[in-house]
Amino acid sequence: MDLHNKQLQLSMSKSTRQRCNNEWMYSDVPSDITIEVDGRTFALHKFPLVSRSGRIRKLVAEHRGSDSSRIELPNLPGGSESFEWAAKFCYGVNFEITSLNVAKLCCVSDYLEMGEEYAKDNLGSRAETYLDTVVCKSLEMCVDVLQQCENLLPLADELKIVSRCTDAIASKTCAEQIASSFSRLEYSSSGRLQMNKQAKCEGDWWIDDLSVLRVDLYQRVMAAMKCRGVRPESVGASLQNYAQKVLTKKPSLWNASAHTKADLVVNLIENEQRLVVEALVSLLPVEKLSVPISFLFGLLRRAVMLDCTIACRLDLERRIGAQLEMATLDDILIPLFRHTADTVFDVDTVHRILVNFSQQEDSEDDMEDISAYESDSPCSPTQSALLKVAKLVDSYLAEVAADVNLKLSKFMVIAEILPAHARTTHDGLYRAVDIFLKVRISSIFLMICLNSHYFIIILF
Repeated sequence: MDLHNKQLQLSMSKSTRQRCNNEWMYSDVPSDITIEVDGRTFALHKFPLVSRSGRIRKLVAEHRGSDSSRIELPNLPGGSESFEWAAKFCYGVNFEITSLNVAKLCCVSDYLEMGEEYAKDNLGSRAETYLDTVVCKSLEMCVDVLQQCENLLPLADELKIVSRCTDAIASKTCAEQIASSFSRLEYSSSGRLQMNKQAKCEGDWWIDDLSVLRVDLYQRVMAAMKCRGVRPESVGASLQNYAQKVLTKKPSLWNASAHTKADLVVNLIENEQRLVVEALVSLLPVEKLSVPISFLFGLLRRAVMLDCTIACRLDLERRIGAQLEMATLDDILIPLFRHTADTVFDVDTVHRILVNFSQQEDSEDDMEDISAYESDSPCSPTQSALLKVAKLVDSYLAEVAADVNLKLSKFMVIAEILPAHARTTHDGLYRAVDIFLKVRISSIFLMICLNSHYFIIILF
């Protein structure tokens, strides 16, 4: 934690050459090589560059004998800013390595071949040392580096910068949770050691820190944390926090110009949010109750609205079905987002959820590490769960029955999906049927009246 406030400054060279103001090149020696990076030109000197960069050494050798002293470096990771740091290093200029530039330094040193085979204590080894000995000991620094890696892929992956940071974050959060768990242990009145559930858990301070990551990197971090054994409840809390911050704001990358079509911007936003939803669903812990059912329904609504993959939606439906007795009426009133739809609510999705509820797994005691959502052997839910879901279904039918476009077949399939012993009273079901019939009788009567009125007008 303290390392984040103490950025380690590494000496880039033992050179004692004095320079005035911000000038870092040899002002008294004419330039003999021009390097172009992303449209920016650097008038430099061959000797300090070729002494540390294998790539520039090779390029200079290729141009030997020609009049041209101009070299272009295309696709340099980090652009002209990264090259300027590398050039300063070659000239012996001191500058600070921090969590905000170390990823670029690692990548640019690899691109320019600034390894130990060309010069001792070269830029590559300096950056790697800082990454391993300083960054990987601080979660906040690792997050900073991962943010910088967003624009350095796939090279940052090839250099294992991403994997080292994700592993470091996973290890640190796991260790923090273990320490936090020990601090909450206490002896009961009977002398037994137990967990104090009232004590505040201090091991989840990292949740907000991870919410700034792009979804692909966040997904990798959370996957590593799950493998390390971070508590399912903590993983669930992080997923909720990430969804709240990412899905409720416009992505920063949509800097559309005035000439960009509005529908293109909308499509870009929807594509990013679709990726976020699918990633969050793939990261959901297999343990029940690790996230609130309202969060699962929120993800399902988004998945339907954004047209996420079928596998994503079916996974959410299975998870919801396994704990449907905890849902409320507002949860299952899922709008039908298709513009061509006749009905207001998505009855088909609710039907699939009810099928999953009816076929849900037995107690979690027999399953241990096996997901409660992936096994195929069905069994009946508990009676108390059936009673709660039966009341929920009857309330749902009463709501959707008012939709005149709802077909009788869909109404019936929802009404009949639960076994007979699920209801101790049928009052709620009778009420739903009554509403269904009254709405349609009124509609038929109105159509007859309108047709009769039209017939009278024709007679005149």
